[in-house]
Amino acid sequence: MDTIRLISPDHDHAKDIWAFRSEILENDADSEDQFAGCMSLDTCSSVEEWIRICELRSNKATCGEVGSQVPSDTYLAVRQSDDRIVGIIDLRHHIDHPILGTWGGHCGYSVRPSERRKGYGKEMLRLNIQNARKLGIEKMLVTCNADNIASEKIILDNGGVFEKTIDVDGAQMKRYWITV
Repeated sequence: MDTIRLISPDHDHAKDIWAFRSEILENDADSEDQFAGCMSLDTCSSVEEWIRICELRSNKATCGEVGSQVPSDTYLAVRQSDDRIVGIIDLRHHIDHPILGTWGGHCGYSVRPSERRKGYGKEMLRLNIQNARKLGIEKMLVTCNADNIASEKIILDNGGVFEKTIDVDGAQMKRYWITV
């Protein structure tokens, strides 16, 4: 795995953001969680619109303008060797919300289909734990579908401690806590 960094969405990566979006739509069409952590990338009509939504969501004063009750930061996981986006991950500033505190958790993430099984998801979460530390989050709730073995492994590899499995509208979700 090459070194990656987490950066805020920017116009320099606009073409690759849209290519990432297309690859997810093409390869993960049957997945409910195809855009986990991507904050409405699937419904935006342009990269500019999505970047603006990410900016509004990051601030407590403006996140409500885009339908969010909890501020969150969205990060592009960019491979340093070629500046290619390998994933997108978000970080919610808190989970004092019925859905987030139950099954949404502090973050969601998507790894680009062509970049999966290379360790990027594990590294994205590790770097995001550092971001959580900077925000003063002491424990992160990270969840995954009970049958998502890849995501469960990413969480466990980052120190996730299993709490319990819960039912969410007929789907089984596993809850893990990571000490930041």
